[in-house]
Amino acid sequence: MDWFFYAVALPFALLFLASAAYALHWAAKNGQLKEFEKGAASIFDEEEPVGKQTDFFPPKR
Repeated sequence: MDWFFYAVALPFALLFLASAAYALHWAAKNGQLKEFEKGAASIFDEEEPVGKQTDFFPPKR
């Protein structure tokens, strides 16, 4: 491969790595990584309890 490819790809790879590390740091600092089960169940309410499917595709006949 050409040196130009490495000169372009390496900064992009480092930028991606730095942004992923910052996103993980931000998530840990703001409590996004705590209580996964609570977050997963937050979409359910009394009309659709946890563990009971109320919508189907294709619709039930």
